[in-house]
Amino acid sequence: MTVDPNPSTPAADPGSLSCGDGGSQSVSGSEQTVRVTGTCAELTVSGSALTVDASTATVGTLRISGDRARVVAGGIEVLVVQGNDGAVESAAGIGSVDLSGDRTTVQAAGAIAAATVRGQDNAVRAVGGIGSMTVEGRGNQVG
Repeated sequence: MTVDPNPSTPAADPGSLSCGDGGSQSVSGSEQTVRVTGTCAELTVSGSALTVDASTATVGTLRISGDRARVVAGGIEVLVVQGNDGAVESAAGIGSVDLSGDRTTVQAAGAIAAATVRGQDNAVRAVGGIGSMTVEGRGNQVG
């Protein structure tokens, strides 16, 4: 696990990171589970088979690179995913989604204002609907 050099709050638990109120954090590595709390201006997740529980956090920009990443967040403004076989879930809406890869699922409990999907067999779903959409590739389900 890698931590941003400017953490807002030290973590009380080694498997936990805090953004405090507007800080940034980074999670990298493989086959780890990490909890993130607070209000994150930016959260970067890179590696393989990472599970990030940010269900009590709100995230300005969530950047995911790598394969088999699983992220649950309380809310996401901007989501950027580059990788395969991932899953992202937001307990609220998502401002924008930019997804490049294959077999990744994005789910929002609210609306998604804009979605760009490139790749194959991805699924982007929003309870509140999806505004503008750009979809390139085969087998993608957006709606």
